[in-house]
Amino acid sequence: MSASPRSPSRVAIIGGGPAGLMAAEVLAAGGVAVDVYDAMASSGRKFLLAGKGGMNITHSEPYDAFVARYAGRSLEVARWLARFTPQGVRDWIHGLGIDTFVGTSGRVFPLEMKAAPLLRAWLHRLRESGVRLHTRHRWQGWRDGRLVFATPDGETLVEADATILALGGASWARLGSDGAWVPLLAARGVEVAPLVPSNCGFDTDWSAHFSEKHAGAPLITVAVEYENRAGQRERRRGQFVVTASGIEGSLVYALSAPLRDQIAARGATTIWLDLAPDHDAQRVRAEVLRPRGARSMASHLQSRLGIKGVKAGLLRECLDAAGYNDPERLAGAIKALPLVLKRPRPIDEAISSAGGVRFESMDANGMLQAALGVFVAGEMIDWEAPTGGYLLTACFASGRAAGEGVLRWLKAV
Repeated sequence: MSASPRSPSRVAIIGGGPAGLMAAEVLAAGGVAVDVYDAMASSGRKFLLAGKGGMNITHSEPYDAFVARYAGRSLEVARWLARFTPQGVRDWIHGLGIDTFVGTSGRVFPLEMKAAPLLRAWLHRLRESGVRLHTRHRWQGWRDGRLVFATPDGETLVEADATILALGGASWARLGSDGAWVPLLAARGVEVAPLVPSNCGFDTDWSAHFSEKHAGAPLITVAVEYENRAGQRERRRGQFVVTASGIEGSLVYALSAPLRDQIAARGATTIWLDLAPDHDAQRVRAEVLRPRGARSMASHLQSRLGIKGVKAGLLRECLDAAGYNDPERLAGAIKALPLVLKRPRPIDEAISSAGGVRFESMDANGMLQAALGVFVAGEMIDWEAPTGGYLLTACFASGRAAGEGVLRWLKAV
């Protein structure tokens, strides 16, 4: 009598974002039965939100520079990227029938600049490959070796040969990334670094007058000097926006990791704004000290250096009256205006989060050492990156790595 054929392994993926869906694609191609569970009413909610302003999918800069963007975790993330490079991401998107282009900044976008067509094509291909998608399934942990989900129809228990957790971090809780998984894993002995905001804005506690007058004003021609992780001064030019309580925007997000860590260590940190980055300090000093006749200093600065609006307001806000009325101090402040940052904005407002499952808690396959058969992927792992396609690329690559890790593990057991 012949033995009955062995049924295919079944893998449960919890989280329907980029990492979870990429893991599902790898597993389905490997002949595994795949079920993806998502707490939301549809998959990829945060992915769609990220595409509203133009879907920045990856970056075209040289590979070594790309990997360096992951800073303290670049070695670990590089292992994911080695199997799914930024160019590999573009090739994969092209395979979905979506063309891409490189913008002037080197960022890569789908031709239509939208996430929805890409996600639709991807989900269609996943369903065609046999992947089953279950929405409104909120993971509650384990019971007797089975996964527990809360659903609109009540509690559901699921058995799986392996599980991939791709639950995201803790930014944008309304889209599913709420960090509720932290105590569930901590209870299993998994080491989890605290979740903190990344790519976030900061509070400065403006005066009511400045906030009411300038909230929402952009600073387009500006440079920032800040202290990097090595304690050295660095300078970066870019753009950001004044908010009701502080500052946010692309330049601020790019510096948010060291600034956040400095605030955690010291209680506050300082950056220095160059309000006239097109002019050197000697030129600025000469223009400020130039005789102005009956004109006010505000009119003089606008006429000679183009400083007006929010830039003029910042000088008034951050300098005392004596400093503003001292031409030497004023000239110095125009080139290096100190701005004290008090705290990062709440994590739920951040573009992404840092912290999460430590790499040291995982084996080479991405499996948790404290939970046999449970793998992790995506933003819930302890790494971070700036905006510019780096976050999404690493999520894709980590999902692929987790899927491949599960296949190797299933083959070995």
